[in-house]
Amino acid sequence: MKSDRLLSILLLLQTHGQLSAADLAGRLEVSARTIMRDFEALSAAGVPVYTVRGPQGGIALLPGYHTDVTGLTADESRALFVVLAGSAHADLGLGQALGSALRKVMAALPAPHQGGADLTSRRILIDPVRWRGSPGASDLEVYQWAVFADWRLRLRYRHGRDNRVRTYTVDPYGLVNKAGVWYLVADHKGEPNLYRLDRAQSAVVVAEPVRRRAGVELDDVWEALRRRIDDLPSPVAVTALVRDDLLALFLRMHEGDLDGPPVPREPGWSEVGVRFRSLRAVETLLAFGAGVEVLSPDAAREALAAQAKAIAGLYGISSAPRPGTPAPEA
Repeated sequence: MKSDRLLSILLLLQTHGQLSAADLAGRLEVSARTIMRDFEALSAAGVPVYTVRGPQGGIALLPGYHTDVTGLTADESRALFVVLAGSAHADLGLGQALGSALRKVMAALPAPHQGGADLTSRRILIDPVRWRGSPGASDLEVYQWAVFADWRLRLRYRHGRDNRVRTYTVDPYGLVNKAGVWYLVADHKGEPNLYRLDRAQSAVVVAEPVRRRAGVELDDVWEALRRRIDDLPSPVAVTALVRDDLLALFLRMHEGDLDGPPVPREPGWSEVGVRFRSLRAVETLLAFGAGVEVLSPDAAREALAAQAKAIAGLYGISSAPRPGTPAPEA
């Protein structure tokens, strides 16, 4: 463990130039005293580390010192080669760069670990894109340009809640790929927002410096937005009977809102508890047709019955002629 930590300290100093003992201790989850002992061990081993005194002081490496990526454990070597497949790197134009980087890392690995890393890359594949998922962003280059150049963006954006298109000038923090879908994390008038890129009608870089909130990073904003979505109240607790041949699909579609595992009931059916954010959301169960029956609450049953009646009226044959229908000949 100590050798791993010493390598981590080297790589952190190589990346950041200078870090305080407290900062290193926090990053490596050890005490500042342990960091100072590690500093002495590195110095004794001939590594050119030194301390800078004062309020802005810390530990640093002599300029120009560089260490190769050696000392990786077998598990760390394998972890590097569990490659994220699918669209993420290709969308960013980094597909070839990723392959090149991994080849260079492979060449730098200790010889005993190269076989395991290569086997992992050929046996483990992670594809974050959902089946029949929505297409990726059509013009990701514009968003990348704004994010890396620290410019503002003007979006024409179609909202999912009402399908209306609105225009916003936003201040981007960065891009997030979640389950194969790209999102722009940005402030609008100082408030954090999430914009799904496949809903953007257009995106134009505004030649104005971005106006981010001081001290706020992409990770901070994403975590706050993620919690805002995940922690939405779910006031409607529904109990439903689901036909067993549809159960796997039902559980997959509602996995984030289940109230527990399904319970077998009468032959061919299982009882499932699901939390919905509104009665309107319960109406999505109509997609399962007669394969799902809501048992409670009564308000949910009534809402589904009303929708089913409206659908039946839309497609049913009425005795009264529709407006504008010619009268039958005598």
